[in-house]
Amino acid sequence: MKKQILLVLAVALPMFLAAQEQESDTLNGWTSEGSVSLLINQAAFNHEWQGGGTTNYSGNIKATYDLNYRQNKTSWDNRFLLDYGISKNKDDKYSRKTNDRLEINSILGQQIQDSNWYYSFFTNFKTQLAKGYEFDKDLNPEDEGYRTEVTHIFSPAYLQFGPGMLWKKSNDLYVNIAPATAKFVFVDKKFTEVDESVPGALDAYNKNRYFGIDANKSYRFEFGASVSGYSKLTIIENVVMENIINLYVNYLDEPQNIDIDYLMNLNMKVNQFITTNLTFQAIYDDNAARGFQIREALGVGVTFNF
Repeated sequence: MKKQILLVLAVALPMFLAAQEQESDTLNGWTSEGSVSLLINQAAFNHEWQGGGTTNYSGNIKATYDLNYRQNKTSWDNRFLLDYGISKNKDDKYSRKTNDRLEINSILGQQIQDSNWYYSFFTNFKTQLAKGYEFDKDLNPEDEGYRTEVTHIFSPAYLQFGPGMLWKKSNDLYVNIAPATAKFVFVDKKFTEVDESVPGALDAYNKNRYFGIDANKSYRFEFGASVSGYSKLTIIENVVMENIINLYVNYLDEPQNIDIDYLMNLNMKVNQFITTNLTFQAIYDDNAARGFQIREALGVGVTFNF
């Protein structure tokens, strides 16, 4: 619990300090902004190389698109995110995913007088695109059962929505607080299928339920509180940092646990097309894993902005 709180504070403090440098968006109508980045890393070694190493390659494609609307006191902010990466070593039979995320965020707000506060309604949907596997290190790649499918598109898929209050300084800095949030977790029923007539089968499944879903069910309903924040600021010329955080507490089951999804993107522009990107992500969801899931990626690639 202490680690969760420290992470939240470490992320929230820079976001609010950045508020002093942001100005409110005043233009009415639609505005949009997007980018597509392709990062490729590769290493090769010939047979005589004595320093150790394995020829490998990895690639990652990331696309973001922001579509925002403002008309007098009404705002509607939409953000689309796609992030997918793979890697493969020369001697491996299969490539492996390094990242897979498809997410849609939408917040509708009605400004309260001339303040930075809005009545709001938010929707968040996230899933993945490709199949995910677990690999048995005790087996050979040719053996049956070497890799086992554990996820695929829409399994799992998360949907959240609910009313709340939005504090919005600009399109680049806002926090939404939704104390009455409905959350659904959807999965493919084949991952939860249990023959309850087999002694002990149900107890075995319940010890490690698939994303918290009950046996022979395809979804889970939760009701709780959600807090989400977004910050985009220029640290120095040609260096831009994005912070995205989503927090969720389930009132109905173990409310002392806080689900955390934090993502930091640091984009360092070399020229119009070449950028260096650093991504750091930390996820805590006790229904998925008992501990923090950490991901970090650094690469040089091509970026197209539109």
